[in-house]
Amino acid sequence: MTRVAVRPELLRWARERAGIVEADLLLGRFPKLSAWEKGETRPTLKQLEAFAHAVHVPIGYLFLPAPPSEPLPIPDFRTLDGRGVRRASADLLDMLYACQERQGWYREFALTVRLPEVDFVGSAAVGERPEDVAARMARALGFDLAARAECRTWEEALRLFIGQADRLGVLVMVSGVVGSNNRRTLDPEEFRGFALADTRAPLVFINGADTKSGQMFTLAHELAHLWLGASAVSDASAAPLTGHRREEVWCNAVAAELLVPLSALRPALQRDEPLDRSLARLARQFKVSTLVVLRRLLDAGALDRPAFDRAWASERARLRELAGAGSGGGDFYRTTLSRVSRRFARALVESTLEGQTLYRDAFRMLGVSKTETFNNIGREAGVMG
Repeated sequence: MTRVAVRPELLRWARERAGIVEADLLLGRFPKLSAWEKGETRPTLKQLEAFAHAVHVPIGYLFLPAPPSEPLPIPDFRTLDGRGVRRASADLLDMLYACQERQGWYREFALTVRLPEVDFVGSAAVGERPEDVAARMARALGFDLAARAECRTWEEALRLFIGQADRLGVLVMVSGVVGSNNRRTLDPEEFRGFALADTRAPLVFINGADTKSGQMFTLAHELAHLWLGASAVSDASAAPLTGHRREEVWCNAVAAELLVPLSALRPALQRDEPLDRSLARLARQFKVSTLVVLRRLLDAGALDRPAFDRAWASERARLRELAGAGSGGGDFYRTTLSRVSRRFARALVESTLEGQTLYRDAFRMLGVSKTETFNNIGREAGVMG
């Protein structure tokens, strides 16, 4: 049996790149992995191919003389306890590359059909007051606090917000998994979203594994990045950041003001109302997370910093206990449109039906494999009757 000469450090790198810290987690499928990583024995080519597939790495990487450098292709503003995050997971990298491919396709489509450039990308600067930029964003989006308050659920409010961004020309893609692989769940603790700035194909990706209220803030935060004309991967935390990149602090402030304007918050405050009741009531009213409400109460002077810090730590702990209890499931075709954006799907189906795009390429970008599925997506997107 022929064994493959592969460097042990590349096997360890590939495993850790996939977010699998302990080799024991793979021993059920690869009983000799520990021995491979120690250089005591070597895998066969078939075993190496299976291993590469399991850790989502191109097999060619495993024949390199040293682990490759894989910097994110856009600025990385993610932090962990105030420190920069050094390595992006395979899931984040693959999701980012997939969105860049879709954006590149849509940019060419927009040029071909002569869609006008959008004028809001790059129209703001960090030196501007967040309140002023948030007001311009609200007008451009047609943001209506009353309409959002009337939404029965956070999910309905999020759909409303996404629809407003879509009509403005933004490709809003929401997914909690890589592509259509439900076994590759995206981790909100690693990243909550990213923005890809472009005047013809502005794109926002939202980690759908996060809570719906968390996704609301992420969308607002990443839209602020588009207004700056700046691509970035973000944590999009509602925390009032200090000691972080100025751009992230600014985008957080803009997002908070867009979702919960102080001019609307102050009249909604009730004297002597217990904090837990205020958080629940205001979160329902503005359709944001309780953490966003806490941050705005601090901004409004309704909480001092020590009280805010105590409440923030307590609320974060409570929300972490609730994490992972999401619903899942749902209509396949609507989920697919959400993952690639309705605007992108419409354009892709139209282009494919007109013979401008190969079905093979359309299937890959949509994450489907059957013509019937493609046609049903076209009907759901309103392109086909």
